[in-house]
Amino acid sequence: QVQLVESGGGLVQPGGSLRLSCAASGFTFSRSWMYWVRQAPGKGLERVSTIDSLGYNSYYVDSVKGRFTISRDNAKNTLYLQMNSLNSEDTAVYYCAKDTGDNGVDYWGEGTLVTVSS
Repeated sequence: QVQLVESGGGLVQPGGSLRLSCAASGFTFSRSWMYWVRQAPGKGLERVSTIDSLGYNSYYVDSVKGRFTISRDNAKNTLYLQMNSLNSEDTAVYYCAKDTGDNGVDYWGEGTLVTVSS
């Protein structure tokens, strides 16, 4: 049974930082590309970042480039998202998601809320 459990969200002031974690189980984590996807209030889903199975390559949506860093620890079956210089537009529920193997998503976590506000 695949499980993805996010943690690390919360309230942070503009300019602050947070580190999200996603604990994965029930599948071979080290063989799966992974995503962080977010949904801001009243908006659709946005794929924020992607990382390949070994962590060698990562990709970001333009709005977070230079501020967010995706990483993974395959020994711990854990995915991370380091978020720096946060602003109000980063306020969203952040989901960890598993790639299907064909650039799609087959499993989602329940999400963790990030609120950027003074």
